[in-house]
Amino acid sequence: MALTLWGLMLLLAPFLSFAHAASGAATVPAATTPVIVAGSAWGSTPIAGPGRAHQVTQLTVHHQGEFWTYGADVPAYLRRLQQWSRAAKGWVDVPYHYVIGPDGTIYAGRSPTIAGDTNTGYDTQGHLQVMLLGNFEEQAVTTRQWDSTVQLLAHLLKAHGLGATRIGAHRHHSTQTVCPGANLMARFEELQQAAARAVGR
Repeated sequence: MALTLWGLMLLLAPFLSFAHAASGAATVPAATTPVIVAGSAWGSTPIAGPGRAHQVTQLTVHHQGEFWTYGADVPAYLRRLQQWSRAAKGWVDVPYHYVIGPDGTIYAGRSPTIAGDTNTGYDTQGHLQVMLLGNFEEQAVTTRQWDSTVQLLAHLLKAHGLGATRIGAHRHHSTQTVCPGANLMARFEELQQAAARAVGR
């Protein structure tokens, strides 16, 4: 059976979207409750200690900082990250509260009631940490990843009664990092504005 042009576009869409950043004023997802893959679904194990309770005042965006191959096993990565966080760093859990894959899937990480952790010198108390898989010094955010990030940030702004100016990047809080990468930082103001518009819808 001949493959139609539409069918070919559907097959290639994930690969094309990872190769190029989303551009322009794309469809802005509303601040509805996003679908989030629970820790139990990716194989998380119970938290390894009490952690530091905190009140959320800031949303902080990170990138993974490692080149991500589209289609790689995200749950397996999260299980390795959790094991490393506990065994090598002595943290109670993965350092991030949410992780977003290139296909737009959002994964639950550390409980949002507990402050995250960082390898750089800033106090994470009050920060909800949102990490996007990929190295955005070299790669670009995919369209699906961008849309899910906007939706999640808008949802979190609304849930915690915060304004869009409370969305920051890791590098805003530490001079020890380029996180979340030059390609995302070039669009950071656009990200804040898109989240604000989504809250208002």
